[in-house]
Amino acid sequence: MPLTNSQQIRTLVVDDEPLARQRVISLLKNHSEIHLIGECRNGEEAVAAINSKQPDLIFLDIEMPGLDGFGVVSNIDLKYKPFIIFATAYNQYALKAFDIHAIDYLLKPFDDERFDESLEIAKKQIQLKQGSSFNNKLMKLMNEFNTQPDQFKRQFKIKLRGREKFVKTEELHYIEAEGNYLMLHHDNGRDLFRSTMSSIEKELNPNRFLRIHRSYFVNTIYVKSIRYISNNEYKVNLKNGVEIVSGRSYKDAIKSYLSLSEVQ
Repeated sequence: MPLTNSQQIRTLVVDDEPLARQRVISLLKNHSEIHLIGECRNGEEAVAAINSKQPDLIFLDIEMPGLDGFGVVSNIDLKYKPFIIFATAYNQYALKAFDIHAIDYLLKPFDDERFDESLEIAKKQIQLKQGSSFNNKLMKLMNEFNTQPDQFKRQFKIKLRGREKFVKTEELHYIEAEGNYLMLHHDNGRDLFRSTMSSIEKELNPNRFLRIHRSYFVNTIYVKSIRYISNNEYKVNLKNGVEIVSGRSYKDAIKSYLSLSEVQ
């Protein structure tokens, strides 16, 4: 039975590249429940169209000149709870941020199967009227990307036998106290950095690094699960297999993180 107009998913496509817009539109034609209400060439057009037409579903390119995808989200009315699928060519670090906030994205170039998978996720969310939950996730992601990056440490300079080595903060899995040093555990191994936990805490992005113990910070991108043990202690499992038991005095920070996160 064909869907009525009220049951159809009113959809808007936003991308500054004409061929990219046409590809999304052509794929949408395979889905009878999709009602295309327009296409936009830039962020300014998108804001006006979204606020006036209030689509149920938005395919939103992030890398656009002028007002980019995040700028669009910052300037639209989210009270009517749209569902957004981002199209992006962002790097691995940014994609991990999308993953941890459970927000769907299409990594360019994407194939038909991945597009259909993403669309099915959106359909289910829209049918279940879970826009509020999605918007909460979206706002957390936006807060993270809107944080001024220059105010936080971007990399660590390691002095090693007269040579200098740089470790990007985004690559750190966790930081461990080692006397007057910090052991930086990262993608390519580990390195000692001369500093203290209290000093480095001021330099780390609080939206990314969670202090769970007097001797440990964890990068939440790499957190696989957090489980309550007992006596105000939690077991934190990282995606690389490392397990860390939290300090009792950090229970409130962990509970606060869990209340804002999809990690359970």
